Amino acid sequence: MLETIRNAAFGGSGAASVIISVALILICGFAMTRITKLLKLPNVTAYIITGMLLGPYCLDLVPQSIINGTDFISDIALAFIAFGVGEFFTLDTLKKSGWKVVIITVFEALAATILVFGVCYFILGLDFGFSAVLGALAAATAPASTMMTIRQTGAKGEFVDVLLQVIAFDDVVGLVAYSVAISLSLAVASGGNVNVSAITVPILKNILAIAAGTVGGVLLKLLMPKKRSTDNRLIILVALLFCFCGFCSMLDVSPLLGCMVIGSVYINMTGDEKLFLQLNYFSPPILLIFFVRSGLGFKLDMLFGAGQNGWKYPLWVVGVVYFFVRIVGKYVGAFSGALVTKSSKNIRNYLGLALIPQAGVAIGLAALGARTLGGADGEALNTIILASSVLYELIGPAMAKLSLSLSKSYSTKLEDVVEVPETEEKQKTEVELLIERIQKIQQELPPHKGYVSDAEEAFTEAAEEQRAAMRGRLGRRM
Repeated sequence: MLETIRNAAFGGSGAASVIISVALILICGFAMTRITKLLKLPNVTAYIITGMLLGPYCLDLVPQSIINGTDFISDIALAFIAFGVGEFFTLDTLKKSGWKVVIITVFEALAATILVFGVCYFILGLDFGFSAVLGALAAATAPASTMMTIRQTGAKGEFVDVLLQVIAFDDVVGLVAYSVAISLSLAVASGGNVNVSAITVPILKNILAIAAGTVGGVLLKLLMPKKRSTDNRLIILVALLFCFCGFCSMLDVSPLLGCMVIGSVYINMTGDEKLFLQLNYFSPPILLIFFVRSGLGFKLDMLFGAGQNGWKYPLWVVGVVYFFVRIVGKYVGAFSGALVTKSSKNIRNYLGLALIPQAGVAIGLAALGARTLGGADGEALNTIILASSVLYELIGPAMAKLSLSLSKSYSTKLEDVVEVPETEEKQKTEVELLIERIQKIQQELPPHKGYVSDAEEAFTEAAEEQRAAMRGRLGRRM
């Protein structure tokens, strides 16, 4: 039955096959989110599972030729992700948080990187290049799960502020670590002899990409006058990111750092957060295709098969080791960074628990790393990251909620949310106290206007004017 459907859908022309495949990916990816939403799991998990189901090891509904032909999606999706990361890398944020957050971030990211690399290279006996890239990928954290948990619980306070700033800078450190690791890996892979040119050339290419990203950020600012329409702003941004991806492909370098620099330069020069919001509205279908495609490339037989390339252990053992060692590295690194910066006890003890999730950036980097390493090593890298990301996203929200609870960043008790003087509690009824607490919470909330779009405001104003006119006409009739 499935074979008949597959032949009917993909047995025609190349164009029809591609269109049907993309439609199938979008529809199935969306449908899977309806299921994972009931389980309170992030969308990324749904997309990866969808890819596994549609892939060759399950339903086999998407041809391998289409999987191979959509390889460019990885660059585009990562360009969008990296540009969005640049929004958080502002001078104002650095001044506000000081170097405390930066130090904690560097400690927890590098601790995970070094620990994973050390265990993989010295204990498991894996290749230097593979161990270096896998260690670099351990630095990245998925902010979506943690931020979703914060919104659901309504958590606030010092712990939440530090956590949000750390996860914002975390991917920046991860991108830099990956760039260095892949350069070292390529240097070692070039005949086994590490010379100056083998190391410096990839680094110089990344520096050139960063310089080009700086120019791109300035150019984007010049192309975005205030009078520019919303549609044209989005067109220009997407066109610029596409051009930059093409430029990086010609240099044979990752577009990640450069796109992050474009976003950072633009936000620092303009303070225009609306452009990033516009891209967020545009990017979901592309990100869905990217993550589903990542799931399509999942090699189930490789995960549970024998070790390749002379490895002592099968791939699933390496994956399990990576899964647990990264968690240890994140926790120890966060604890050490908080200790060095003399942060509070809650930050020292519980920050590492909220940094466990891993998805978007790591999966994207793994796709680039797989393409760069090639062969069995590339497929192994992608398989490990995909499998571990699913596990991380399953336990990540629970760990984030646990850290928020233990740090007392939120509470289910109303008296813990808003303080009321003890003298007043004895004099007023429970209803009066409840009303007072609600009023105080309302006062603490930010003005609603900032969260309403211009179109909604215009509609509301027009409705009010129409209502006033109707009252006037009715008054004259009476």
